[in-house]
Amino acid sequence: MAMDQSEKIGLFSVGINSSLVLIKVILAYISGSIALLADAIHSLSDVISSATVLAGIKISKRKSSRFPYGLFKVENLVCLISSLFIFFAGYEIVQTVLFREESLKPEFLPYAMAGVLVTMAITFVFSRYELREGKKIGSPSLIADAQHIRTDMFSSAVILCGLLGGLFHWPLDKVAALVVVVLVFKSGVTIFLDAIRVLLDASLDFESMDKVKSAILSHPQVTAIHSLRGRNSGRFKFIEADIGLRVRELERAHHVSQQIEAEISKSVPNVDRVLIHYEPEKKETRVYAIPLEEDKVSLSNHFGEAPYYYIVQVREKDRSIIEERILTNPYKDEEKGKGLKVSKWLLQQSVDTVYNSKSLEGKGPGYVLSDADVEIVVTERKRLANILQELQNGSEKEDQNARAG
Repeated sequence: MAMDQSEKIGLFSVGINSSLVLIKVILAYISGSIALLADAIHSLSDVISSATVLAGIKISKRKSSRFPYGLFKVENLVCLISSLFIFFAGYEIVQTVLFREESLKPEFLPYAMAGVLVTMAITFVFSRYELREGKKIGSPSLIADAQHIRTDMFSSAVILCGLLGGLFHWPLDKVAALVVVVLVFKSGVTIFLDAIRVLLDASLDFESMDKVKSAILSHPQVTAIHSLRGRNSGRFKFIEADIGLRVRELERAHHVSQQIEAEISKSVPNVDRVLIHYEPEKKETRVYAIPLEEDKVSLSNHFGEAPYYYIVQVREKDRSIIEERILTNPYKDEEKGKGLKVSKWLLQQSVDTVYNSKSLEGKGPGYVLSDADVEIVVTERKRLANILQELQNGSEKEDQNARAG
């Protein structure tokens, strides 16, 4: 089976760190630097860490009946282990630079310093590459490994200061060591806390949750988000939402939920699973929209060009009017697409039923309104008062038989 990008980078990381160990052992041998030898041991810990990352990536892909949601969190467990390697690296730097004596060979120090600079360049270039690729594919273990490898560059800088101090008999290594140890432990604490947060099923970051919320609310059928939860598992995200839908049929609700799931997966990277709980909205009121002419009492014959819209909210139980408004049609003077724009505008007014003098079947506004489960009633009534009388008397059924869908 071909390796994916994360596995290739993990294997590359093992090779790079193994090469660094070999280079540092050779430099330690020719220069007599105990610090370089300790740094080689530090790089050996990087090899172990990178190998652990590679194993974690492979294991995280497996699923079984005992682990139906996969082993994605193995990657976060690897991050936790990597953070412990970083803590060990910081301790090792302190032990090597501050407490061990060195038997340097001055004639070979320039070669050793040049070699250390080469290892720093290798570490810098590869850690940036691994960090970039890790963020691109959303792999926490690769990101943690890149940050871990970068600590090797800091320790090499400390060693370089020690070698430079050996040339001029300056104790620069002790001051530099304190600075580097702080940076090393800061990196370790960040990785450790991030890993713990995911392992304990903390919520997704605010940016991801905001994208999920926007994707859900972009559908006109959604009336409310009752609850929204998300968590990480390795590089993958699991999202669960409980929403209310303005639909009357369960089949239609299921179709809308599938659209929402697809939109979430498109908006947020590395989503493994989206679970939508939905229920048709149970409304005690219903909002009606009626297009009116300039006199505000006659039904308009033009859906998109109607000068005004009468919006009325009616209580379903006793058919009483709760609120009524006459709104100016903001799109009546548009040259193109006025019907579509009006239909979307009516959805923003939370309209449930639209009265019209002509059928909208097969037309753009009809598709928009029907897709949002808005009822379209074709009526022969010409006066607003007659339609209101029907609404209050509950006698609109005869017109609903001529509905255009």
